[in-house]
Amino acid sequence: MYIQYTMDQLCLPMDLEEDIPANHLVRVVNAAVNRLDDAIFDAAYPGGGRDSYHPKMLTKIIIYAYTQRIYSSRQIAKAVRENIMFMWIAGRQRPDFRTINRFRSERMKAVLETVFTAVLQFLVEENYVQLEHYFVDGTKIEANANRYTFVWGKAVVKHKAKLQEKVQTLFATIEEAEKYEERIHEGKDLLEIGESSTITSEKLEHAVKQLEERLQEKPKDKPLKKAVRTIRKDLLPRLQKYETHETILGTRNSYSKTDHDATFMRMKEDHMRNGQLKPGYNVQIGTENQFILGYSVHQRPTDTRCLIPHLEKIKSQFGKLPNTVIADAGYGGEENYDYLEQNEVEAIVKYSTYHREKSKAWQKDISKIDNWTYNSELDTWTCAAGQTLHFRRVSKEKTESGYEIEYRHYRSAGCEECPLKPQCTKAQGDREIKVSMKYWRLKNQARQKLRSEEGYALAVRRMIEPEPVFGDMKNNRGFKRFLLRGLPKVSLEVGWLSLAHNLLKKAAVDAKNQEAKRERTA
Repeated sequence: MYIQYTMDQLCLPMDLEEDIPANHLVRVVNAAVNRLDDAIFDAAYPGGGRDSYHPKMLTKIIIYAYTQRIYSSRQIAKAVRENIMFMWIAGRQRPDFRTINRFRSERMKAVLETVFTAVLQFLVEENYVQLEHYFVDGTKIEANANRYTFVWGKAVVKHKAKLQEKVQTLFATIEEAEKYEERIHEGKDLLEIGESSTITSEKLEHAVKQLEERLQEKPKDKPLKKAVRTIRKDLLPRLQKYETHETILGTRNSYSKTDHDATFMRMKEDHMRNGQLKPGYNVQIGTENQFILGYSVHQRPTDTRCLIPHLEKIKSQFGKLPNTVIADAGYGGEENYDYLEQNEVEAIVKYSTYHREKSKAWQKDISKIDNWTYNSELDTWTCAAGQTLHFRRVSKEKTESGYEIEYRHYRSAGCEECPLKPQCTKAQGDREIKVSMKYWRLKNQARQKLRSEEGYALAVRRMIEPEPVFGDMKNNRGFKRFLLRGLPKVSLEVGWLSLAHNLLKKAAVDAKNQEAKRERTA
């Protein structure tokens, strides 16, 4: 009536591999990591102590775990004990969660990028990617940090300025109360702390020590004793705290108290639906055929300032830059265009007004200099009303990164009686414009490339390149929040995630090719 059931019977075969399908993803991960040279991992193991688990084994289980939406080191260790796929790929060894986490976030610091490059080289050799077109895009991923413990740069500057004013007022009061004029004339000024804008914790520390020396001479001076106590217990610690905040902030406008490297950014995943800023990182990737060719993690919320650091990382990784870079309008700034031109990289990169220029309203707007005529020989602009704007002067501005933009200013001879002036400008007097001629030239080049047949095809293809990769990471595999803290460890997490994605994509392409082959032979 029933099939015989016993739990004490030894079953054959005892090899776990017999229970794993031939084209299973775990076999793809196993084969890819086995192709790596053992010498790659030498930098992670200086030697000494007891024997370590083999780095290839740990690499396999972490990559396979990331493909299965398992990111916690405790959950990975649990899977190694209970899941037959993990048991086979680990050779029945059982590293605990501390070993897995230490290997993932510490040992592989200097090795993971080499592993990623080696696996990518395998993909190139097998014609999965050609490294010809590089599609760039970015996404924001929430940091493993408290959403409500933050420090804002503007608030730090404001509170520090108020504190410095308070310190200055306090010392002025001490000077007046103690009548230090005679000591100042003798060169014994106790209050050499400088202007309010330059008061530092070091200067305040030096000044309060002088006040304490003065207090030893007059121990019954209660106002002076109260002032010293106020500085020691309140003003000096607060000033030191503000200086620490400024050091951590650097050029950023915010950071999280639980992850100092995380910056508050506006994200699409808004659980409160009120435009809340959340601590996170800006992840930049470059793809081809939906394989990740390069990745980098940034602390800036906007993509514009991330392109050059990202490409510099790719250059150091591969020894050269891609032949063609394709990106959306978020990257179309003068600095980026200039960088790509100097490095002889073809730029299929939109700028902010590219799509609006195609509208009839834009083309009929006589206030836009794109609808004017420029005479390169005379260096003049001619507006829609036929007025000539002549060159007046040059001005220069520097971006936050130090890039210098040169603007040329032009002014018309007379606009008072022009019937089109209300449509051209609301300013009183003659029309004046300032133009970066380099940016104007680079935008014209980009426009021509984007409107060419090849450029249009690449721009359309960009929509199905990086975006599906981010969708797969966030929605299909549920990676919407980092587990580790700090920029170095977060970068490692993105590296593991990229490795897992590439091998998942390879398995999917192989399965698709095999299915197509079966259909042809059927």
